[in-house]
Amino acid sequence: MAASPKLPTQSGSAQELYHIYHAEAHILSGELEHPIKQPLQNYGRVVLEKTRRESLISQSVGETNIEGLISFKRGHTRVVGTQVKQKVDIYGNDHAGWVTLSTAAIEGYNVVDTITADRVVAQVSTEHPMTEGHVPKVTFLGTRFENLRVGGYPVQVELDLGICGNKPEGDLPYLQDKGFLDRVKRQIESIVESKDIPESLKNKYGAEIAYIDDLKRRAKDGAKGDGSGYSKLRCSLVKSIGPIPIPGVRTFGNVIFIPNFGNVALAELEVGINSGHSDLPHGKDDGPRPQPSDSNYFTLNMFDMHLGCPVGGMTKGPGVSSNGTTNP
Repeated sequence: MAASPKLPTQSGSAQELYHIYHAEAHILSGELEHPIKQPLQNYGRVVLEKTRRESLISQSVGETNIEGLISFKRGHTRVVGTQVKQKVDIYGNDHAGWVTLSTAAIEGYNVVDTITADRVVAQVSTEHPMTEGHVPKVTFLGTRFENLRVGGYPVQVELDLGICGNKPEGDLPYLQDKGFLDRVKRQIESIVESKDIPESLKNKYGAEIAYIDDLKRRAKDGAKGDGSGYSKLRCSLVKSIGPIPIPGVRTFGNVIFIPNFGNVALAELEVGINSGHSDLPHGKDDGPRPQPSDSNYFTLNMFDMHLGCPVGGMTKGPGVSSNGTTNP
């Protein structure tokens, strides 16, 4: 079990500072609706949940073919939770704290011979520092598409791995950070300005802009995400998608519309707050006492496909999620 430093309280006694790790990863999931109805298992799913113990869990999946419609050559997943007791980089920045890493990779991916990729990696790491450590620093380093193709044509995808920015000052949640909210709003506004955007998407993104404006207002007023409809926000790591020379194919932000196939959303990110409490003991001689454990989480899916005719259904992955809770 990771060592837990003590924090002095006003009465002079010591409280145990500890961290609960959480991370998940999976290669592929979803469900086919037609021409056959078949759920897709969570291939390669690994979970690190509600534990204070430093851990490494990994899984590999070999060549898989699902009714000749979806296939991959191999994939692997990994979740890690560990405490870094002392680490200072070359600039003097202190990285001591609790680190969680979640990774999912798929190779030789093929969906109905239309979407193919040599390799796709989803990776998220959160770092909760020893001080002001309830909200983590997050990085998506390692996330990438390798030789992504649509209908055999190469697709150039530029990612913005810094969409979340630096850890918000004052240990504020990301949903209260003006910089993060402004970046997401600009991303969505650029989609709304896209040429030939369908009215349904325009309305959807318009509602999301209004949602962000409300989040900014609440943040300015000091209101916190409390699970009442203001506990998550979706955006994307995609900065741009290059042209795809197939008649009828359109791109809107991170979404590729492919006639007679469906919609493909790339690198979708959900940033949110999990509300709850922990019943783990927080002092050596104490019994279980509930502790607030709101935690910022980050869930990334590299593909979110909604398939139409002739194959119908949906599939997600590779996907990862990371968050944790530092108490008290």
